[in-house]
Amino acid sequence: MKTALLRRHGFVLLVALVLAATAVPAGVAEPVSQPRWLSGVDITEYFPVPERWFVGKRVRTPGLPGLHRVDWLYSARGLSMEGDGVGLDGRRYHIDGLGSGGWVNERGRPTRPTRQAGRWSAGRPFWRAGGYWLDALDLPTFPLADGGWYDGVGVRFVPPPRGISFGPGPSRPLRHWRSVAVDPDLIPLGSRVYIPAYSHVRSGGWFRADDVGRAIIGRHIDVFRPPPATPGGGGFLSDRRIYVIPPGTTSP
Repeated sequence: MKTALLRRHGFVLLVALVLAATAVPAGVAEPVSQPRWLSGVDITEYFPVPERWFVGKRVRTPGLPGLHRVDWLYSARGLSMEGDGVGLDGRRYHIDGLGSGGWVNERGRPTRPTRQAGRWSAGRPFWRAGGYWLDALDLPTFPLADGGWYDGVGVRFVPPPRGISFGPGPSRPLRHWRSVAVDPDLIPLGSRVYIPAYSHVRSGGWFRADDVGRAIIGRHIDVFRPPPATPGGGGFLSDRRIYVIPPGTTSP
């Protein structure tokens, strides 16, 4: 979020931040309580994921009206990971409760996010820990909307995680290019965050910590943006510096 102070002083503010703040090494993990720079930060992007990108059979799920594509609901590219999405009807939906369990990789083995953005304990996630089928080799698969299966015919259904649910509308009042998801154990919610690498967007590089995510751990922030033109879009930056101004504090 571009502040009045930034508008008045422009480049002078950035110089003041650099001179007044002490950069904290990447290994330090104490919560931010005063305005300061953080180094070694990984920056990813997320967005309301469109259901039209997905190919799975349409199924019923707790909390949503009608039928929706199963991979949009439960896969690691869909609503369960991104948190928010746009249905085939053009309406916004979100995941309301993740339920029990975590994620599985393409071999159906549990995998968990690590403190390094994009790295998982047993490889990248493929699906929530349920809501998929197992083929004859005990590998996850799912039925396709036009018939057939994603990877092998499903012979056994693994129910969705207990307690998982979805809901209409957005999950939070997030704003494109102005909201970021953070680890609240490091960056308090409501903090103002300046990202030099995003100084070209309409916010001038200023964001607010409005969201959290289970895969956002430590020095990793997630920038909320509009959906890219094609699946798989979205940026990734590593080892960057950001400036954090916690709620109730002012920058020097």
